[in-house]
Amino acid sequence: MEEWKKVETPCLVLDIEKTVANIERMQTICREHGVELRPHIKTHKMVEIAKMQLAAGAAGLTCAKISEAEALLPSGVKSVFVAHSIVDPLKGPRLKALSEKLDELFVGVTSAGQAQALEAVLAGVDLTLPVIMAIDTGLVREGTRTKEEGVALAKIIEDLPHLKLHGIYTHEGHAYKRAGEDRETVCREVLEQLLEIRKLIGNEDLKIWPGCSVTGACMATLLGVDAVRPGSYVFGDHSLAVRAKTMTWDQVSLTVLATVIDKPEAGLALIDAGSKVFSSDKTPEGQTAFAQDGRDIIISHFSEEHGFATGSDVDALQIGDKLTFVTAHVCPVLNLADKVVLLRDGRVDGRWAVEARGCSQ
Repeated sequence: MEEWKKVETPCLVLDIEKTVANIERMQTICREHGVELRPHIKTHKMVEIAKMQLAAGAAGLTCAKISEAEALLPSGVKSVFVAHSIVDPLKGPRLKALSEKLDELFVGVTSAGQAQALEAVLAGVDLTLPVIMAIDTGLVREGTRTKEEGVALAKIIEDLPHLKLHGIYTHEGHAYKRAGEDRETVCREVLEQLLEIRKLIGNEDLKIWPGCSVTGACMATLLGVDAVRPGSYVFGDHSLAVRAKTMTWDQVSLTVLATVIDKPEAGLALIDAGSKVFSSDKTPEGQTAFAQDGRDIIISHFSEEHGFATGSDVDALQIGDKLTFVTAHVCPVLNLADKVVLLRDGRVDGRWAVEARGCSQ
């Protein structure tokens, strides 16, 4: 592609038209079923993308860390959910300052011990917040593991003066491991768990907020879901396009542009993008990235500044060739970049900053 001659590598390339289509596709599904879309911004970490999501109709944003929310305030967001376990008293003043800039600030509660710690954080700054209680529905990460634990945690929250129980959330990331044709079954199983715990708690007003890109569109169609919180749907990656098949390969909108810098032996080419560009995330088969144009060129391993390209088409590459790669998992890739190159109507059209890059506190 002639346009790549204008671009220094390695870099991230964002196709604007594809990104807009990805945003609108998920928003349309949510709108048609009366479900709020609260996209997780840990994928893109960009003010301009957040603006696009909010303009399309997103009810608010989800983030992993307070610093992500702080960085994305210029998007105009008014409702934020910090879906993480906050326990450090040093975060209290930041939570209070953030709450004063928003109409709504929700935080996660993931266990009895964490709820007690969060109470101390909020009490220290005289702040009361609505909380969303985490239920582990199969990922085996944060959240209560049994129905009894869920009911008990809800009671603990009720007794804490600075926490107001607003809803229940889960991250059903285990759905990535289930076959595509089984996705609706997974969604229904997850929703049944959440609804049953809400019934046992005895408060039908509690909101149900599942969240995962592989299930987001399906979850939004199910009666009882109030909001979904997908993240990587906005760009897509190998995981969504090939393994989960929730989007097509041509809909993936964020790629890595790299240059072939050497060919030390037959069957191997080195590119100028390594772990500091792609991150360490791989497919279950141990692959990091794949040529976007469909050629059999795969980044199977790397060092910090070099990617090792192999595959049946690699010997046709020439030193100096530039090519784009679809990543195994897109989310950590954005956190390694200061800016992305914009591709609009097939032409390079400026750059956008990744404002929340490195925001891990």
